[in-house]
Amino acid sequence: MIPAAVLRVCGRPPSIEERRPPVPHAGEVPIRVVAAPITPLDLLCASGTSYFGQPATPYVPGVQGVGHREDGTPVWFATSAGMRPGDGSMAAEVVIPYVDVVPLPPSAPLPLIAALGLSAVAAHAALTRTGGLAAGEVVVVLGAGGVVGQAAIQLALLGGASRVIAVSRSAAALDRARSLGAVETVQLLPSDDPVSLASRLQAVAGLVDLVLDPVFGVPAAAALRVLRPGGRLVNLGSSAGATAPLDSATLRSGSLKILGYTNNGLSVGERADSLGVVAAHATEGNLTVTHEVVPFADVATGWTRQSAGEADGRIVLAF
Repeated sequence: MIPAAVLRVCGRPPSIEERRPPVPHAGEVPIRVVAAPITPLDLLCASGTSYFGQPATPYVPGVQGVGHREDGTPVWFATSAGMRPGDGSMAAEVVIPYVDVVPLPPSAPLPLIAALGLSAVAAHAALTRTGGLAAGEVVVVLGAGGVVGQAAIQLALLGGASRVIAVSRSAAALDRARSLGAVETVQLLPSDDPVSLASRLQAVAGLVDLVLDPVFGVPAAAALRVLRPGGRLVNLGSSAGATAPLDSATLRSGSLKILGYTNNGLSVGERADSLGVVAAHATEGNLTVTHEVVPFADVATGWTRQSAGEADGRIVLAF
């Protein structure tokens, strides 16, 4: 028998139960799990209110994790737990389709890569595949305090950006952004509208080539106003608002590009490529993110803290 975090009632945290080890079928890889993060997608699916519909319970949550194959190779892996029937990463042992397993460097920092995971994949692919980041460009990162934003600051600079400007509501997040390489920061204020925020942003950023936008709303509308002609804004979230007060004149006068991004649009090969870049940078000590490693036995407490926003960054469950 192996320990697993089992969610029986949507809207409540999972609890540890003993289960039989999974049996691999053709095309599946057995993995001994080392760490599994508690991600926003895990919480959304387990709430029973996601766009995927209410999951079949009981199930083991966890849309990603890290561990070792039987030969000792460290790997990252993805699951569809909560989105389709089946179990996820929050168990001591899992079996995963071969196409969803990505080998990692031998010395990879597994808990850190678990924390980075698909959030860093999104930051990398949105900057490069969708946003077309080029060497020497100026990048603005909205929502700089989140995992996507933190990763985006570093990945933009590693990808050749000349300057990164970070935007967040939190003063602590902006301090962290500067430590990660942001050359300037702008704090969002409750009174901000697109014009006032754009004025403060332009004062420190000048003209911007690319905006990485996980928040939308007023911040996105303001960021559009500081883009150079032909500049791009890549949206991959809406934590500041499902709609944004955009104006036609701003878009047309600068021939601006608003581009949408989702990890669901990546092929498994593209996802593996971005994960490989993320893992290499993390292994080399060039990429990190705020995270907290919690013993797997404390999954219920960790789940509740992550859901309530009481954790110091992403909680990673460690076996």
